[in-house]
Amino acid sequence: MDGSIIVTYRCPMRCKMCNIWNNPTKIEEEFKPELLEKLPKMRSVNITGGEPFIREDIEEIVKILQKKTDRIVFSTSGYFSQRIIALAKKYPQLGFRISIEGLSCKNDELRGRQGGFDKGLSTLLELRRLGVKDIGFGITVSNNNSKDMLDLYELSRNLKMQFATAAFHNSFYFHKYDNVITNLDEVCSNFDELCQRLMKENSPKSWFRAFFNLGLINYVQGGRRLLPCEAGSENFFVDPFGNVLPCNGMEDGCWFDSMGNLHEQTFEEIWNGEKAQEVRQKVAHCPKSCWMIGSVSPVMKKYIHNILPWIIKNKLRVVAGGRVDTKCIPFYHVGNNDLQGNSKK
Repeated sequence: MDGSIIVTYRCPMRCKMCNIWNNPTKIEEEFKPELLEKLPKMRSVNITGGEPFIREDIEEIVKILQKKTDRIVFSTSGYFSQRIIALAKKYPQLGFRISIEGLSCKNDELRGRQGGFDKGLSTLLELRRLGVKDIGFGITVSNNNSKDMLDLYELSRNLKMQFATAAFHNSFYFHKYDNVITNLDEVCSNFDELCQRLMKENSPKSWFRAFFNLGLINYVQGGRRLLPCEAGSENFFVDPFGNVLPCNGMEDGCWFDSMGNLHEQTFEEIWNGEKAQEVRQKVAHCPKSCWMIGSVSPVMKKYIHNILPWIIKNKLRVVAGGRVDTKCIPFYHVGNNDLQGNSKK
């Protein structure tokens, strides 16, 4: 399984599409690093926030988690560049995705901090100079920054860095319930263009990213999720209070639940308990059609043989001079509950 550790809700940024910064945790409320000793072995771990590097004990967290997994990736604004660089020097195997929402002016406008683009880019370049391999950009597409997404993709490709995409969502995690993409044609057109460019690359990883971005087109258009959500089974989140959550896409107005708290139980007791089973049933009937990497990546790996024909078919189309078909969006029925991701029922 994959794990995501939300180490804090404190954040120095002032992003327009996220209100975490306006709902911070207190230092004394956040779990101590040793609580993570309770976690099981995991395929990969994402350390996120808030801004994870706002925690001065972040290295202690890394020391524990590196015993639990072979891959740790940070999601960070890059704001605390000196802390990032210092940690990378000690642990060059770590991964870093720095959130950049557009080119300089657009990024700083959306993230609410002047100079944020320059700081993020310079941090990535210094990580590259140090020889850190698992680095890249991460962009959350909202209204009016999807064109910049294509420019950032070209920048990352030329710098030989990874490029991760998302569309903004509403959830308890973001403290947002009014994130709505209104310029659908422009946003979907730019996601379509990104799919075309990704499929032209020689890397199979990029071809699967084209599929992920197809899912973002579908999400923006309000379609039912392509693959089932198995949050709470294939992945989990730990919040700053020690709660084990199925995902970060729940909404209070829809449903919200925790499997249990690591301060009170072992992970095994939580994971195998009745409460976890109740939460998984709620996931199976969840009407939301979220398409976020934390819950999508595990099922893309699990159902790789189901989506592989789409990858092959569209790669061959591109090789033959055609285009990726983003109009005909597939749906994979692999035991999904008919109500999951279907708010119309």
